[in-house]
Amino acid sequence: MLLPAALAAAASLFAQTPPCQNTPIYTPCEFVFELTASEAAAHPNPYASVEIRGEFRSPRHRTFLMPAYWDGGGRMVIRFTPIDPGDWDYRITSNITRLDNQLGHFTAATADVPGFVRPANMHHWATGENNQPHLWMGDTCYRFGLIDRGTFDQILDARAKQKFTHMRGLALGWNADLPKTFPSANQPGIACFRELDARILAINRRGITVDLVLGGDANQLTRLFPEAQQRERYLRYMVSRYASMNVTWQLVEEFESYDDARAVLKELGQALKQLDPFGHPRSTHAAATSAPLLADGWMNYVVYHSSNDALGAIEHQLYPVAFVNTGFAYEDSGAGRALPHDTDLDTFRHGLWNATMNGQYPTFGNTGTAGSKTIPVDAKYAESPGAKVMTAWFDFFSRTRHWELEPYFDVDGGRCIALEGVEYIVYVEKPGTVEVAIEKHNYDIAWFNPQTGESLQQKDFKGERYVGEPPDKSHDWVLHISREGRKEGMLRSYKFTSREYPLMLQEVEQNVQKTPYEMVEPAADTLKVNAPAKFAVRLKRQTRATRNMMYLWTGEATASGRGYRVLGSGAEGTFRIPPSIAGDYPAVMNLRVAAMNSLGKVYFVDKVIRITR
Repeated sequence: MLLPAALAAAASLFAQTPPCQNTPIYTPCEFVFELTASEAAAHPNPYASVEIRGEFRSPRHRTFLMPAYWDGGGRMVIRFTPIDPGDWDYRITSNITRLDNQLGHFTAATADVPGFVRPANMHHWATGENNQPHLWMGDTCYRFGLIDRGTFDQILDARAKQKFTHMRGLALGWNADLPKTFPSANQPGIACFRELDARILAINRRGITVDLVLGGDANQLTRLFPEAQQRERYLRYMVSRYASMNVTWQLVEEFESYDDARAVLKELGQALKQLDPFGHPRSTHAAATSAPLLADGWMNYVVYHSSNDALGAIEHQLYPVAFVNTGFAYEDSGAGRALPHDTDLDTFRHGLWNATMNGQYPTFGNTGTAGSKTIPVDAKYAESPGAKVMTAWFDFFSRTRHWELEPYFDVDGGRCIALEGVEYIVYVEKPGTVEVAIEKHNYDIAWFNPQTGESLQQKDFKGERYVGEPPDKSHDWVLHISREGRKEGMLRSYKFTSREYPLMLQEVEQNVQKTPYEMVEPAADTLKVNAPAKFAVRLKRQTRATRNMMYLWTGEATASGRGYRVLGSGAEGTFRIPPSIAGDYPAVMNLRVAAMNSLGKVYFVDKVIRITR
């Protein structure tokens, strides 16, 4: 029971109605504190010196610690979201004596809401704590908090109608935006953050999660916040403003562009993991893959920015986390192209479906709405052909058990994901004969047109090996082999899982006697960074399994502790070793060629190479 003095103090702070009283679950509410004149005089920069925290105890006896954020002048705010219905207790602590050790309680109301997004089923996503599957389909709008409000509203309205479930963007904008968003290390741009608050809440109200990138590329965060204490204060500020909303965290844009990137990201990631009481999903954007940082323990999903199918397909076999691809391709719908991954519609669609076959969830990019550094945002591009392709993709997978699908390899003529015995989805990029080994049951057969979203039903099939061809050869197709009646029954009896989790990851074969290929290039034992070097493998034996091999080339200067970097892919080609792979030179690099055969078996072959500048 609260002491009378504590009750009186809480009443004096918050008048008669406690903050958050009757707030529906998963809805943010606010505790507002105004510094007195003497308190403000003692703390001329509240952002840097005022500490206020709320410790919230749920009806299920879970504790959430939420810091306050400075909101201009003498205004401090604790923004909190109750996630359990029922009676909550809280305690306010502060370095402001008047506010310290205040106690109170409120009651949170029930609500029919999905809850926050979280990783589930090893490679997939769910919402809340009730195991409801979540189909991640993202959009990119880097400057969503800074573009004209009318333009933002038009893009948001379009994306909601197009069924996007995520929107990705920068919290601080690009470097040119910093004078407005964060003029100096201890001075957030309050007007910009209030607008960002409003826009994230608007996005959440449309049922869309915000994938918030906390820093730009090329050392933006370490230049703005050169000291570790400043970086931690910034993270605390972002958590206090946005952790109570439906967000995921992506620490920085292209982490590889940061000096000593792994150490910086480990510092930031571990601080974020500790600060966020709701445990929102954490990763970072990458020029290729963020998987090299998984071993540091703070990250719980991987972000790609790559159309390299060897990279995505092989890493899916190695890591027990969900994968999101933000850059399999960007659609140029008329705004122009600034980067190599800006493509035509057909290339974009092929990239989307191949990324899906790699086991990745897609994030859309349109050169006219993404808000890159060189192409301005224009809402007229929101209703683009690529967006319609994304909606067709979403509608298709909404009818599947997408939360249990995994890459499946007993197929010729296409690439497949499946829940064996229930559902097989085969992407046929180059139309021809398709052959799929399946468990013996009665199946519904349909060909899905990824251009239009139309499905053509075929005769039912019973057997153990389906052989067929697409309706025509003018474009790519998707073959859908499913037991629709079985799927309906599964939803009635259990809503989420039918597999046993966690799935077993395979043991990678590294025995040279059992590896069906060998590294023949580079032959030299010493290479220079940034200089072109040939790479090549040679198959030692031809088998059915080696007819279609994927190869991925990576390098790691192990002693530097910076993690590996993707150098190339394919059986042969040319790569350049990035100087950032090591801190000191000369260095020793482990060159690895990973390969996956047509049955999904992964092999490693390594070579130690000396690298110099």
